[in-house]
Amino acid sequence: MTKTWLAVFFSVLIWSAINPKDYPTWLLETSPALIALVILIATRRRFPLTYLAYGLILIHSIILMIGGHYTYAEVPLFDWLKVTFELERNNYDKLGHLAQGFIPAIIAREILIRNQVVKSRKWLNFLIICICLAIAAFYELIEWFVALVSKEAAESFLGTQGYIWDTQSDMAYALGGAISAIIMLSRLHDRQISKIAARQP
Repeated sequence: MTKTWLAVFFSVLIWSAINPKDYPTWLLETSPALIALVILIATRRRFPLTYLAYGLILIHSIILMIGGHYTYAEVPLFDWLKVTFELERNNYDKLGHLAQGFIPAIIAREILIRNQVVKSRKWLNFLIICICLAIAAFYELIEWFVALVSKEAAESFLGTQGYIWDTQSDMAYALGGAISAIIMLSRLHDRQISKIAARQP
């Protein structure tokens, strides 16, 4: 983590906290980013991540903060896309769920490789996808729990927009994100992991 990383994180966080749609939804949506920040600070010396992983975590945090500020169903750019392309809904939440598979895939990959959890690349990829689907499913359970506890915050947090297959669609996007990350970034990620290994005694 660098000062630039932290500056960007807190700048977007502060912006997102100024007059959001509503504060309960803002807290629900941004809490994963805040939890990630605490974990990254706590582990930065004994288990520093690759630049790729840190960069992706920052991007995911920004996605969460934007969703927290506007709610996922009302992000202006995606409202414009909805009108321009005559879509049925604001699809910003789908970007969020794509990221929910794409970014954790690289984090899981890094942890599994550097801790030598599994040697076979086929099993490695399988476990990464399983982990990402587990995260996606757990998040859907959290959304369900919030819907049961707080009906007022539920609709903004869920962002279903009347789509009955929203839960299944969310998990499919996370699955697609995880597979895409493995295909697109594995070689770059391997190079960065090798550099970290070379620096360690």
